[in-house]
Amino acid sequence: MNNPSKAALVSKATLWPFILLTSLFLLWGLANNMTDTLLAAFKKILSMTDTQTSLIQLAFYGAYFCLALPAAIYIKKYTYKSGVLLGLGLFAVGGLLFYPASIMMSYGFFLFALYVLAGGLSILETSANPYIMVMGPEASATRRLNLAQSFNPVGSIIGVLLSKLFILSQLNVAEADERSKMTVEQLQQVRQAELDAVMSTYVGVALFLVLMWILIKFTKMPTASEGGLQDSLGNGLKRLLGNKNYVFGVLAQFFYVGAQIGIWSYTIRYVMMELDMNESDASDYYLAAIILFTVSRFLFTALMKFVRPSLLMAISAMGAIGLTMVVIFGSGLVGSVALVCISGCMSLMFPTIYGLAAEGLGDDTKLGGSGLIMAILGGALFPFIQGLVSDGLDSIHLSFFVPAACYLVVVAYGLYHYKHKKEIPAMAAGD
Repeated sequence: MNNPSKAALVSKATLWPFILLTSLFLLWGLANNMTDTLLAAFKKILSMTDTQTSLIQLAFYGAYFCLALPAAIYIKKYTYKSGVLLGLGLFAVGGLLFYPASIMMSYGFFLFALYVLAGGLSILETSANPYIMVMGPEASATRRLNLAQSFNPVGSIIGVLLSKLFILSQLNVAEADERSKMTVEQLQQVRQAELDAVMSTYVGVALFLVLMWILIKFTKMPTASEGGLQDSLGNGLKRLLGNKNYVFGVLAQFFYVGAQIGIWSYTIRYVMMELDMNESDASDYYLAAIILFTVSRFLFTALMKFVRPSLLMAISAMGAIGLTMVVIFGSGLVGSVALVCISGCMSLMFPTIYGLAAEGLGDDTKLGGSGLIMAILGGALFPFIQGLVSDGLDSIHLSFFVPAACYLVVVAYGLYHYKHKKEIPAMAAGD
């Protein structure tokens, strides 16, 4: 196997900005995984179907798609730092909007708040991912991004813990059939208390984000430029669409994110059904999945010094497919543990796909990064399809064929990049 470059990850001059920027990866990991637990929460609070609760992911990841390209245009005109500040600001505003949403007790308002919050995350990720990549030698860009992304699941763990302690544990024990027998006043009182728990958690996070915004605003960050607006948006898009490696990478990211969000969105539901647990207890399995995801990402980042990232990713995606088959055809503790273990296989996929697809993009890195963030739309589409399958076939087990199919695309991209590595610079140059 080829031994990847051992170029330095970060210079001493950019170490503090790198650390500060990496902390943001932690924050959006927190938001992403708090959102995953909302499916179980709102299913109980408002007695919803899997399809109805999947609208949470549709709003959340739909915002990623809508805001990523405008974010790229914005940071191309201004700076990465300005994009980070704009995204962080919207992230905070979205969290604060949970307050009026809880007062109105409106599911639609909560979805709007999530849309605003996720729009901020879209801008934040569109800015931060390529910013990390250009903070050091290009030869170590993929490893540098994997290192920064390794702190994303640390935030995920914190997010699951916050959700478990302050949201899921506060849900009333009454199930849907019991709630249907309550008076309107009783049901409203129960729901208000539960929605207040959701609101206070998100508002608390938003207040912390305001402090982070102030810290970054007054910190001197390196200016990484792509030469302003010297080239047109149309020319950049033309080059990107003609780059087979990039286009395949965006497609792989679309399917991967769909698989990841589908796996995590229905973990609590699967465990509740298979092990006869409530939402709070079942979330321990989800937490275990995120911890495994975190540890595995650090492990894979270290392995990339010896094994090409594309090959590692293809192998891990094959492992994810095998484990998903156990989830589908297994049951009880075996199926639940297999579901947890899938997260270990997924841990390297997002940053690796991003890094491999962005190789050699040069002046098109910001615009190319927006396409890779827009691909997060898969997180809105595939969990919705998975919910439809679950409700239509009345089987949460069979619904996991959806993420299994998505992993096949990741395998294909990993093998494609591994085979065509030497041709990629020419693809990026449009030759």
